[in-house]
Amino acid sequence: MPPKKGSAGENGSKETGQQGGNRLVIVESSVKANTIAGYLGRGYVVEASIGHIRDLPTKAAEIPARYKGEPWARLGVDVEHDFEPLYVINSEKKPQVKRLKELLAEADELYLATDEDREGEAIAWHLREELKPKVPVRRMVFNEITKDAIRHAAENTRDLDLRLVNAQETRRVLDRLYGYEVSPVLWKKVMPKLSAGRVQSVATRLVVERERERISFVSADYWGLKAAFDSVGRGTPEDPATFTASLVSLDGARVAVGRDFTASGELRSATGVLHLDEEAAHGLVQRLVGSDFAVRSVERKPHKRSPYPPFRTTTLQQEASRKLNLSAKQTMQVAQRLYENGFITYMRTDSTTLSDNAIAAARDQATRLYGADHVPDKPRVYTSKVKNAQEAHEAIRPAGDTFRTPAETGLTGAEFRVYELIWKRTVASQMKDAVGESVTVKVTGTSNAGEVAEFTATGKVITFHGFLKAYVEGSDDPNAELDDRERRLPALEEDDPLKAENIEAESHSTRPPARYTEASLVKELEDREIGRPSTYVSIIGTILDRGYVFRKGSALVPSFLAFAVVQLLERHFGNLVDYDFTARMEDMLDDIARGETESVPWLRRFYYGGDDESGLKDLVGDQLSEIDPKEVSSFPLAGTDIMIRVGRYGPYMERDGQRVNIPEDLAPDELTPDKAEELFAQPSGDRELGTDPETGREVVARNGRFGPYVTEVLEDSENGASSGGTAKSKSKSKTAVKPRTASLLKSMSLDTITLEDALKLLSLPRVVGEIDGEQVTAQNGRFGPYLRKGTDSRSLETEEQIFTVTVEQAKELFAQPKQRGRRAAAAAPLRELGNDPETGKPMVVKDGRFGPYVTDGETNASLRKGDEVEAITDERAGELLADRRAKAPAKKSAAKKSGSAKSSSSSKSGSAKSGSSGSASADSGSAAAKSTGAKTTRAKKSTAGTASRSGTKDGTPRGGSQQS
Repeated sequence: MPPKKGSAGENGSKETGQQGGNRLVIVESSVKANTIAGYLGRGYVVEASIGHIRDLPTKAAEIPARYKGEPWARLGVDVEHDFEPLYVINSEKKPQVKRLKELLAEADELYLATDEDREGEAIAWHLREELKPKVPVRRMVFNEITKDAIRHAAENTRDLDLRLVNAQETRRVLDRLYGYEVSPVLWKKVMPKLSAGRVQSVATRLVVERERERISFVSADYWGLKAAFDSVGRGTPEDPATFTASLVSLDGARVAVGRDFTASGELRSATGVLHLDEEAAHGLVQRLVGSDFAVRSVERKPHKRSPYPPFRTTTLQQEASRKLNLSAKQTMQVAQRLYENGFITYMRTDSTTLSDNAIAAARDQATRLYGADHVPDKPRVYTSKVKNAQEAHEAIRPAGDTFRTPAETGLTGAEFRVYELIWKRTVASQMKDAVGESVTVKVTGTSNAGEVAEFTATGKVITFHGFLKAYVEGSDDPNAELDDRERRLPALEEDDPLKAENIEAESHSTRPPARYTEASLVKELEDREIGRPSTYVSIIGTILDRGYVFRKGSALVPSFLAFAVVQLLERHFGNLVDYDFTARMEDMLDDIARGETESVPWLRRFYYGGDDESGLKDLVGDQLSEIDPKEVSSFPLAGTDIMIRVGRYGPYMERDGQRVNIPEDLAPDELTPDKAEELFAQPSGDRELGTDPETGREVVARNGRFGPYVTEVLEDSENGASSGGTAKSKSKSKTAVKPRTASLLKSMSLDTITLEDALKLLSLPRVVGEIDGEQVTAQNGRFGPYLRKGTDSRSLETEEQIFTVTVEQAKELFAQPKQRGRRAAAAAPLRELGNDPETGKPMVVKDGRFGPYVTDGETNASLRKGDEVEAITDERAGELLADRRAKAPAKKSAAKKSGSAKSSSSSKSGSAKSGSSGSASADSGSAAAKSTGAKTTRAKKSTAGTASRSGTKDGTPRGGSQQS
């Protein structure tokens, strides 16, 4: 499956052709095109490809007619002939490809200037293969978008690296085979429109396993003692006279702490460990009151802390989460803008290496800001600890040979804060160690019962802050002590007497392991060497979008659906979600990138099997008939006879034929036996109200996924029910009578609704009468109660008016001008939050027609599953608003521009001889791709403002669209 060599226009010459001519430079995004065009100037036309121009087909309609009958066409990979991929240009990219071909027709040279990573190399190769240039082709690479870097890159081009292309294409094929073979199993056995993926499924399993640990966790209670000691006059202006210490042993037996207990709440070892309970702790306090205490020992050790290495992709995501409350997705969006506008170097990197110029810039800035005594004699050199890191890349740092301080950039909001974070980290990486002293003091005293109690206190003094003057790394644990935190103790010596000012018993409980956050999940995936750092943001986005995971505050909580999917994969495709197996696959892909392994034999072994191992194809075929849908979607609730099941319409509990829905926002570890009984005790939702005298059908009230409602029960002869699955029975069911259904009004409840109330609801819409020859009806809609007359409508004040409003009242309402927006004054915010990281505007949570939402005054975003008004953080609110902005439709003016660009592309390309004209053409081409794509496809969209790359990162099909 390696890329074909010798394509038209390939030229290995390193010369730049500066003698003249028209050079077409293709980058990935329009923002980048605009910036680069200004640096290159005359003789260059810079245009954007807007990410990938082609990819494997994502739906049956995209498969060319000549391949429709091929058995492998559904996969988009010819598994019968060396796994040759079938690449197509989706409809939204066709206008841009046409635009590129028109510009290339007038060019003397083609410069492929996509990002310098594997995916960027693959995009360049796709461009060359699709455009089929007849002019010399040069690969232009750069790590930062500055004037010097861009000009240097244009003067020092290279050939395409086909090994990197091969590795990326192999990864793409592998992910497609995995996703398109396994996902249909989930559709058939769990629920439609699910997906499986090489990294996605493993990430979901990690989150599920952590929740399983929390479910099985049994908390253990233990007690300890804390004492406040006075050093009796040994305090100084710098050091305190008093300090606190904790009990560590009693009569030589170590006092149990949290780490001494297992996850089941049992003491790991009773030998030499004393487990204090409440009574024993309070008793010991009484026996120690009035006792004499003295310093048993003082141990001093030198303390040294070295600077943190410069940022790479994952460490930037983690630190931005800790310090700036930005999600991984937000961080990468901001970093992308900083890179494209020339403020930082490339932000998708697994390297911590700095160039000589960057080291010199960092040392110079550290010297000027903090003094020469804070800079070591020799530069610090960092090497990445990430396996298979691409050391040819640089770490993420400020762009240029001299760094701009944050104040000099003119940046604001999130861009300023992320740049400042990167700048501080880079400068600090070239500064001296922080040094000081750590002290451990042991204090002993004898109780009135003769027991010897030992307390311990630790301290830390920093004598030279070094790099800590510039930067201190955060921690995922909010209770962790940061590196610049001092704990000063009095100047104590052995045998110094101490006075116990206060001794108190303290209660403690062991806690279950913390749920993953985005930052900690990224770290876990990287530590296990699963996937590539550049794909983690899209992986987390996928498992959130698929409903496998939802957020609760900053924590990632698995849904019961995720439990069902992971249980199926573990039982029937164990190796595909095995952590070591997935990491080994990543190693193999890296071997292919280095040219140490051939891709086709490896893909053949993975798909068809070998060496007595089943391949993916046979594994799916063999397992499909053995999978019991009910079994893989069922889980017993420990300690009860209740079974949790995942159905097509969500999770529910079942016991003795009784069913009850599980609230969608309920975390699995919160479904305790007591909570289950509480849910079973609620009204079942199938409350019989009586019989409709007109139809003879039974009317019932139920509690559904979207709230309480009433409906009528049809006989089997009416609803066309059939246990068969034939086309004939399905066609009959389409014409079957559908039961009338209506949601309860806000003033109604399941417990009190009557048959009369239900029949009123089922009779809606209610005919009020006629006005000007048109029928007027009263009904309840998405936006509340209203009147309709033809295409005109008017809102009603209350739901009760639906049943009471008269024709005369309706005439009065329709005679009034139609009001826009709400009639009443806006309600006060439910919560006030901090400023939006993107806009800097204050964010608030409000109550809307569709529930609570967050707004910054311009953008509104509804809270999603797992978001609670009381618990939503600034980080989460900012992410919701950022997602809403990203999904906002393109402005109509952009569509108009694209139309003019399309009609005048020939004339524009003919005159596009300068950098400025190249910039303009990039924008118009971008708009054309957007406006056309919006009408013709529902596939993922690439935006001109970012270097987006279409095509699923993890090989997953989009819902059920591939069932061709």
